Order: sequence, then C-alpha cells, then structure tokens
Amino acid sequence: MSPPSDLRPYLRTLDAETLVDLLHGHAERDPELRHSLELRAATQSGDVSEAHRLLDTAVTDGNGEYTAKVGAVLDTLRRMLDAGSRADLAPLARRTVDDISAVLEQSGDHAGDLADRLDRAVELYARACAARPPDPEKLADWIIEVEFDGPGRPVIDLAGFAGPLGEPGLRRIKSTVDDVLAASGPGHRRDVAERLREQLAEVLGDVDGLLAILSAKPPSRDVSLKIVRVLRAAGRHSEAIAHAARALTHDKNGHAQTPLKPPEDDEVSRRRKDFDARPDHETYAALREAATTTGEWTAQRRTALARLRELAAEGVEQADELTRVLLDEGRPDEAWRACVRFGASPRLKLELAEQRAAEHPAETIPVFREHVEELIEHKDPQAYREAARRLKLLRTLHKRSDTPDEFTAYLAGLVETHRRKTRLITEIRAARIALPKAVTSPRTPR
Repeated sequence: MSPPSDLRPYLRTLDAETLVDLLHGHAERDPELRHSLELRAATQSGDVSEAHRLLDTAVTDGNGEYTAKVGAVLDTLRRMLDAGSRADLAPLARRTVDDISAVLEQSGDHAGDLADRLDRAVELYARACAARPPDPEKLADWIIEVEFDGPGRPVIDLAGFAGPLGEPGLRRIKSTVDDVLAASGPGHRRDVAERLREQLAEVLGDVDGLLAILSAKPPSRDVSLKIVRVLRAAGRHSEAIAHAARALTHDKNGHAQTPLKPPEDDEVSRRRKDFDARPDHETYAALREAATTTGEWTAQRRTALARLRELAAEGVEQADELTRVLLDEGRPDEAWRACVRFGASPRLKLELAEQRAAEHPAETIPVFREHVEELIEHKDPQAYREAARRLKLLRTLHKRSDTPDEFTAYLAGLVETHRRKTRLITEIRAARIALPKAVTSPRTPR
C-alpha cells in the first residue's frame, strides 16, 4: 500500500474561505479539534479564562467529551508554554491536574486516554512552575497532599519540580518524609515516603545517601544497575566496576546464576553512550525509548537537551539536529526559536516556515525572501516559476501582517535588481502580481 500523498501543495491552492469551511466542517465532527480551535481563538492574547470556562463545563459531560475538552486545554497550555507566554499558566495547569485526578478517582479507571492526559498535565504543570515559579512552600504542600492523601495518581517526579521548589520547598517535603518514616508502619504512606526519600537524594545530589537507600533494598538486578549508574554519574568509576563485578542475580533457591553485566551492557547506558558519541535526533530518539521504559527519561532528557543546545552554537549541522529533536518532541515553537537563534540550514528553516506561516506570518517573511533570492540565482524557468509562487505567498503574508506597503517596496527593489531577467518578470506577471509601472521588458530573455 502506497503512503498517503502530501496534501499541503493542494491546500495551498485553495482560497482562505474554502479552507475555513473545510476546517469548520471537520471541527463540527471532531469535538477535540473544535475545543482546541476555540481555545486558540480565546487565548491568542494570553487570556486563559476560556480554558477555565471549558473546565467548568467539562465535569458535566460524558467521559468522551470530558477527555476531549481536557485534551484541548492541555494543547493550549503546551502551545502557550512553547511560545514563551508571559501569562501565569501554573494555576490553570494545577487545576487541570486536580480536575483529572478527581474524575479518575470517581470513575476508578486509572488506565486509558484520561490517565495519559493526567501524566501530560503534571508535566505541563512542572513546566509552568519553572516559567513562573509559585511560592515554593505552597507548591511543596500541594505535592505532599497529592502524594500522601491523594488516590494514588498522579505520581509526582520531584526532578521536574526541583527548580521551582528550590531549597525551601525541598526542605519542607523532606521534613514531612522524615516524619512519616519515623511514625508510620507498613502501608501506603510509608511506601510513598520511601519513594520520595529516594527522589530527594537524587535531586539534592546526595550520592552517599542515595547509595545507602538503594543498598538497603532487597537485592535485584534493577537495584544493582541503578547503583552502578549512580556511581558512574558521580565519577566513581572504580567503585562502579567493582559493584558490577560483585553483583549476582539469584534464582528462587538462592543459587548464583549470572554475574551482573557491566553498566555498558545496560540498554540505557548503551544508548547514552551512542548519543554521547554522536549527538543527533536519531540517537536521541533511541535514548528516549530506552530511558522511558526504565523511568529514567526525565533526568536523561535534561542532560541530552543541554548537550544538544551546547553543540547547536557550533555550526549549521548541529543546529539542525537540535531543531529536529524539538520537532520530534512536539515543541514546534521551541524548534523555531532554536532554528533562528542557532542558524539552522536554509532547507530546514524553510520547512519550519511553511509550518508556521499560517499562524505567524510576520516571523516567516525573512525566510521566504531568502528562498526567493536563492531560487532566482538558479537562473532557470522552473526556478523562476517557483520564485513567483513564493512572491505570491509573500504578498499574502505581508497583507496578513498588516505590512502590504513593505511588500510593494520589496518587490520594486527585487524587480529593479533583476529587471534584465525577462523570464522571471514573465513568471511574476503570470502569477498575477502587480509590477511597478517603471518595469520594462528587455528584448533578450534571460
């Protein structure tokens, strides 16, 4: 079966009114798309009141409609965070987490689409807190309440909230964890406290404390591998090798079977080694897949992205890799900013500009102008025809950006520069672009 054709070239031939009718008709049949478009319109200026209104009405809907509305709110949160919105999005993100948790508790169904949306909501809340940090102790109190008194979901990863919590918030959580461990016997609260104690040791960089916690656990392959990874990350390589050599797995009868493989044989370690040797979007994707399976992706992602950002300043190829990684992560606005800031390749820049032109016309104008000049330099009829098509797009983008006079001036300068290229002038006329009156056509085509 052949892959579906790319419809974008065809869609570009349609006028705006036809596209509006098509999109509106599809939105009427797809509740999630409709809610997403409603929120895009309402939050264009940074106002999040429409998202709150949607949550107000969502609880009265059926499960499918509720899931769609929550999905639309999450899409809006992600879009505004990616765009660097100045709005304080933390209250909306936190409310979304709390609302989904309440619905899941009532339904008792902790699997499926809504549970996945809860995980997304927590991740977005962490991002919103990082962008506009709330009171750290109040944030700590919320995490404590969710973890110790909640229904068991969501499970908070302290690494994502470490920055906004800061020392005051982390100290508050640690105090509660210590109190629970001192007072509680076996049960839910103690299990939560032990998990948070381990996370606190990781976040605070308490290597010896973390090793003590891990060593106190029942022996297992996973625990031993984590001890080895912690030692390696701390630069204590000889200890890591010694532990790997000593560690053994046992069967039910306690018989030694296979020595624990060195950390290099662990899947995440191998993928990390591949990424460190060749940091690009392919090795990043492989690392993400392996680390997501073991629950290590939050920490791995942070260091991998930092490495890609560091390399992006060194050249076009490296800038392309960072941009593609951000695209793969579903963060198009961040990808665009990286593309512009670090100077990605013209081809990739054009690819992103085509994706952004509809919503951000002014941002993409310089990219399409560069592309027009590049096409003209080819000096062949097909390239001239494509240049004229791009000029038509530029006219539309300037009009939508309320800068039509700039296009007129730009076109006049371009035509004056290339006035002897009669084939180009012919193609511009064929595209029904009005030329400056002073333009004349030399007799010899070029």
